[in-house]
Amino acid sequence: MPDLLERELRSELRVGDERLARAELRRQIGRLEAELASLFSAAFGHVEIDSGLPAPAGPPRLLDLGALEAIRDALATRIGEARVRLRERDELETRNRELLERMLAAPADHKWLRISRDDLGLPGCGHWHSRPRFGLLGMLMGWWRVRISSGCPLSGRLAAVER
Repeated sequence: MPDLLERELRSELRVGDERLARAELRRQIGRLEAELASLFSAAFGHVEIDSGLPAPAGPPRLLDLGALEAIRDALATRIGEARVRLRERDELETRNRELLERMLAAPADHKWLRISRDDLGLPGCGHWHSRPRFGLLGMLMGWWRVRISSGCPLSGRLAAVER
């Protein structure tokens, strides 16, 4: 979190100069909001990130330094949480891709395993499923294969209905 709250040392910032302190806090809040927005757009559809902040209660007024610092700290905390969630999702997708590679190499070692496109971080519908080749006979004989679905189950029906 210290890297999120880095402060540029300005020679004109003196103790008691509230105007410059406000400007610095507003600059930091703006930078943090832009970073949170970019993390939100990167995570959209994969990870839910809380990007909003509650509005200060009461009538409209100029926020004091304490309120601006609280907003800045809340944004920095949200960015830290968002980075952790994105990193966790990235690691999960990497593990799933490695599992898919192993499943494609040896389907019999991964019987009945199903990996969806969403598990890999890919858009759209579909999945990879390790199944026996000829049903019960294939299961008894050890003839396993990975079958790739053709996509969304309703996509063909919806296209036929719209025509």
